[in-house]
Amino acid sequence: MTALARPTNGRMIGGVCAALARRFGTSAGTMRVIFLVSCLLPGPQFLLYMALWILLPSEDRARTTAW
Repeated sequence: MTALARPTNGRMIGGVCAALARRFGTSAGTMRVIFLVSCLLPGPQFLLYMALWILLPSEDRARTTAW
């Protein structure tokens, strides 16, 4: 598995789905469909997406960070 960081290429809005797809070895399109379908269910999916957008570092920043 790769490090969890939002990629600079292949992002649609924030790069969260692309980062999760890269982490779990699926395509970004599949992860986006899973996210959209999960939004039909009750729960805080959109808030989780926003939190990951804020908390996940961008790929170019993750290379310079030493953790």
